[in-house]
Amino acid sequence: MAVKRFKPVTPGTRFRVGADYSDVTTNVPEKSLVVSHKKSGGRNNTGKMTMRYLGGGHKKSYRLIDFKRNKFDIPATVATIEYDPNRSARIALLVYADGEKRYMIAPEGLTVGQTVLSGAGSPPEVGNTLPLKNIPLGSIIHNIELNPGQGGIIARSAGTYAQLSARDGKYAIIKLPSGETRMILATCLATVGTVSNSEKANEVLGKAGRKRWLGRRPRVRGVAMNPVDHPMGGGEGRSSGGHPRSRKGLLAKGYKTRDKKKTSDRYIIERRKK
Repeated sequence: MAVKRFKPVTPGTRFRVGADYSDVTTNVPEKSLVVSHKKSGGRNNTGKMTMRYLGGGHKKSYRLIDFKRNKFDIPATVATIEYDPNRSARIALLVYADGEKRYMIAPEGLTVGQTVLSGAGSPPEVGNTLPLKNIPLGSIIHNIELNPGQGGIIARSAGTYAQLSARDGKYAIIKLPSGETRMILATCLATVGTVSNSEKANEVLGKAGRKRWLGRRPRVRGVAMNPVDHPMGGGEGRSSGGHPRSRKGLLAKGYKTRDKKKTSDRYIIERRKK
């Protein structure tokens, strides 16, 4: 996958850098794996706005993704590589030997016609899912489970990956995309390879309207508000005093909000980069 620069034929395309979709093989999703996707517009069940800056956007359908990859020892052929409006990564349609179809997060280098496998006896090749105890040390992995059978929740967005650095008893030691190093049970599953669409980070929307198409409304800075609306509001002209805070008054820019008694602390070997 690559990005392309647009010719400046309009103000919106002057700075736009977008995907060329050369890796996408079809624009028609598998009908049996598509469900409707209702939007809230940032409102709760009484209609009150509880999340700011959400609303609008193009209508989307949700693709059911198999994050668990729990169809063990049954080979699956990659039928298509597709665009998914609900995530930054590409998705791949798998057709299993018994006829079942499922979507998976497509890793970098996965091609149509390739065969992928899931289970402890699978070879550690791109697209295959194995328990951490069966993956060679130093391997690049993604879609990692935090609890056995939960389904992958770590390293799922475009271009992300983690590295299996060591094993210690019943735990595997993983270096996460954030830079954090932590222990995960070696019976948890992970998929070999890097998540596809790594060039996503280089895209430039080009105009405010494209952000609206994605369902994001204009964001207002706290400094630009009145004192009644935000702790950082008020002042004459552009002056604004005090420490950076959230709307609720919590300090920002480095203030730690993590619970000091959180049980998962014992699994974290090294904190993420600051």
